[in-house]
Amino acid sequence: MRLRGGFGRAGTLAGVLAFALALAACSGQVGQPKEYELGAAAAVTPGGVEDFAANAGDVVYFAGDSTALSPAAQATLRKQVRWLNGHPGYRVTVEGHADEWGTRQHNLTLGAQRAIAVETFLKQNGLRVDRVHTVSYGKERLVADCTALSCRSQNRRAQTVLSASPPRADPRALPHALPDGAL
Repeated sequence: MRLRGGFGRAGTLAGVLAFALALAACSGQVGQPKEYELGAAAAVTPGGVEDFAANAGDVVYFAGDSTALSPAAQATLRKQVRWLNGHPGYRVTVEGHADEWGTRQHNLTLGAQRAIAVETFLKQNGLRVDRVHTVSYGKERLVADCTALSCRSQNRRAQTVLSASPPRADPRALPHALPDGAL
């Protein structure tokens, strides 16, 4: 087959290459981090952050402009509650995210509403109130940055991030030494 216009084989090859690069831009960002790949399970420390992500799941996804928790999201959040109740040394921050469509303010609000929906579900299903707080990043922390629907759907999420709880002070305990004039 002979192409007209003088582009020939080089033009066809350039077009195919451009198309392949465009596909790779979206698909290259969806892979799992190395610690979650097959064969790396032995590296997960029981009771650690990786254990939480691997066994409970640390992300739930939302449809379009929605804050409704799907049945799959609810199942993940129930696993989170069970895991967290078994590991009381952690507090959680629920990060709300949105895709890049819409205004910055709209996406910050949507991210906050998603984080609150997750927080509410966790608390209603048995997680202590003082262990959870929320933050919204809106469209500021995209995990996939392309216009394909598959990329945008990865950004419509709430992520549960663990942090070690500070040791609880016993309110009945007295300090070892009081500064002068403290009483």
